[in-house]
Amino acid sequence: MAGQQRFFDPSQPQTLQIAVILLYFEAFFTLIGSAGLGLPFALAYGGGGYGIANGKKWGYILGLVVALLWLATQFVGRTLTSALNDPINLMFAIALVALLVHPQSREYQKIWFS
Repeated sequence: MAGQQRFFDPSQPQTLQIAVILLYFEAFFTLIGSAGLGLPFALAYGGGGYGIANGKKWGYILGLVVALLWLATQFVGRTLTSALNDPINLMFAIALVALLVHPQSREYQKIWFS
């Protein structure tokens, strides 16, 4: 069906499917974990995931930008030692960027996203 909106697209490559799930999780945890200051980031995470699930280039770009910002914040204002003291956040930040820039994800979005 043309024009059908969805929150998840099982026909996309696994790399994009996992990235969408991670974007939604990050949106949720950012929303509940920060007192109002994280609202723009939560909206960006959710919007990026929703855009990717619906095959939109703007969703892919938004998801990639917010993932790169998240990764950068793991190091900005911190030393590498303190970033490594929170390995779970660092691991998820690296994983999300890796999933989005993976050749399979990039090629799929170049061909199929509008």
